[in-house]
Amino acid sequence: MIYFDNSATTKVYPEALKTYNKVSEEIWGNPSSLHKMGDRAHQLLEASRKQIAQLLGVKPYEIFFTSSGSESDNWAIKGTALAKREFGNHIITSSVEHAAVSNAVKSLEDLGFKVTVLGVDSDGRVDPQELKQAITHDTILVSIMGVNNEVGAIQPIDEISEVLKDYPNITFHVDNVQALGKNIWDRVFTDRVDLMSLSAHKFHAPRGVGILYKKAGKMIKPLIDGGGQEKALRSSTENLPAIAASARAMRLYLADEEDNAAKELAVKERIVQYLSDKPGIHIFSQDNDHFVPSILCFAVEGIRGETLVHTLEAKDIYVSTTSACSSRSGVEGSTLSAMKVDDSVATGAIRLSFDPSNTLTEADEFIAEFDKIYQHFAKINHLK
Repeated sequence: MIYFDNSATTKVYPEALKTYNKVSEEIWGNPSSLHKMGDRAHQLLEASRKQIAQLLGVKPYEIFFTSSGSESDNWAIKGTALAKREFGNHIITSSVEHAAVSNAVKSLEDLGFKVTVLGVDSDGRVDPQELKQAITHDTILVSIMGVNNEVGAIQPIDEISEVLKDYPNITFHVDNVQALGKNIWDRVFTDRVDLMSLSAHKFHAPRGVGILYKKAGKMIKPLIDGGGQEKALRSSTENLPAIAASARAMRLYLADEEDNAAKELAVKERIVQYLSDKPGIHIFSQDNDHFVPSILCFAVEGIRGETLVHTLEAKDIYVSTTSACSSRSGVEGSTLSAMKVDDSVATGAIRLSFDPSNTLTEADEFIAEFDKIYQHFAKINHLK
């Protein structure tokens, strides 16, 4: 089996799974309970929070646990909008955000908030100066993702941060779900970022844990009311086994970040080298300075993306059509549309997403199988 769909989800580390099972079996008290079992669970919860904070270079009290990256995005956007409505009602985002952001913003627009959606260039990146021009006296929130989940474009978060230094009252949210561990952290997480979302199953932890970094002092309203967990900002009994496993997985994931990124890049470059001279193939993410090493998006003229996905699946090779979150629902890739890629080409796009565990041998095996598919359809569609 060749698994090139790591941006959709990653396989849980054996060490993280061991932690999950151990906590489930031995520390199963509720962290909010006052007795000894509850206190033991609470201590592990806070130790996990501290470890994650240290790995991210922030304070433990700035880390909040949610159920997913999508919840973290929704909370950051809706919670900020509700908290700051008396100060303004204008939100700025981009045309290439994950649905968790774009749909959250749309729901606020339905409630009367004004929204500016920034366009992107041919690489799928926003222009920081265009963002600056969009700012008004009513702007309360800017939400721009760090790395695009469909083509892997790295947004200029560092440059946007410089722009927003002149606007300290505007909350700046970054969806960094696809950015962790790609050796670009200083480009996508700066001192100017106020809110930042992560998803644990993207770095080999179990599903069911999201992380929201909230800079101390920043205003946000809770979306879930209840027992007062997470400093009364996100009620619900914490998923302690998965949280502890996430802390361990993050530590393992970031241990050899530079070397891991190099491994991913080597696999990507091997496949790009094969694709680059093939008629009818369009590569959307090959500029390594503007794109993460872990994502490669391309299309073949005359073949729908889902056809390629299932044809490769029959060879035990797993990829996706752009975002896995929209693939099954049949939603076309909004990023390629925003990049002004013709629909006839965009419908043929697939996304390969790599992990340090992927090898050059797997890249060569993929090329060998894909070439058979390409040669077949190239003859049918007269691509040569």
